[in-house]
Amino acid sequence: MQVEKIILYYKFTPIADPNMVRLWQRALCEKLNLKGRILISKHGINGTLGGDIDDVKAYVKETKQFAGFKDTKFKWSDGKRDHFPKLQVKVRDEIVSFGAADELKVDEAGVVGGGKHLKPTEVNELVERYGDDVVFFDGRNAYEAAVGRFKNAVVPDTRTSKDFVAELESGRYDDIKSKKVVTYCTGGIRCEILSSLMKNRGFEDVYQIDGGIVKYGEQYGDDGLWEGNLYVFDDRMGMEFSDHASIIGECIHCQGKTSNYENCALKSCNDLVLICETCKEDPTKLYHAENCYKQAQQLTKV
Repeated sequence: MQVEKIILYYKFTPIADPNMVRLWQRALCEKLNLKGRILISKHGINGTLGGDIDDVKAYVKETKQFAGFKDTKFKWSDGKRDHFPKLQVKVRDEIVSFGAADELKVDEAGVVGGGKHLKPTEVNELVERYGDDVVFFDGRNAYEAAVGRFKNAVVPDTRTSKDFVAELESGRYDDIKSKKVVTYCTGGIRCEILSSLMKNRGFEDVYQIDGGIVKYGEQYGDDGLWEGNLYVFDDRMGMEFSDHASIIGECIHCQGKTSNYENCALKSCNDLVLICETCKEDPTKLYHAENCYKQAQQLTKV
């Protein structure tokens, strides 16, 4: 039986013709029967793909033939092709939508003016040395942080990455601008951009975890500074690093501990609902908010 794997990767590098790269990448993925999502912009590439391990290896080898992608770091994860509904390869203004396409500067070495990269061991060493002067800053959306985050992390009030600029400029985080701020996200890509935006707005000493939560979790599991479940953007919706992961999420109905997300039963909403297995058995509770349930009831009467 063929083993299947998922890869996550990104590379910031100037791309003169993003559409040419899009055509090449789509043809390559179709040839290798891979599914997933690839975004390409003038700043680089960002992808998550699944398929047979030999096909994924072939994809990695051929993608590295492109001069700008030759030293791309690919993160391997357990998973299957069918965790993704289809293959999407698109050109966008940004490979992560912060609404800062013109502000972001990229050269052959990557993002210009970003935070210093720390390996997982260096993250722990920084905390051991400086203690409370180190602040973890979540670079993801608030719903991701609800089920897993670094201990005592600052979690901005964000629903999408586009909310970060307004958050940073709100004054809410001025008290940590002189501290050692460690940004983190799933695989590292969002922090490449976020750390540069923070430095541009007066944060003095900004870091990012090399390889993101994924690499930190691979090294320390649930015996380090991370706690909870890692939200992922495929049909798994979450993953744990060990058999003793803590559960920090709370059901929106009973406040019981859970890491289980479901899509709102109102199709026009489709927002995520953090709900425990017991409450999930009640179909009237599978809604993001009370007004979603009311709308659903009205639709059934029509």
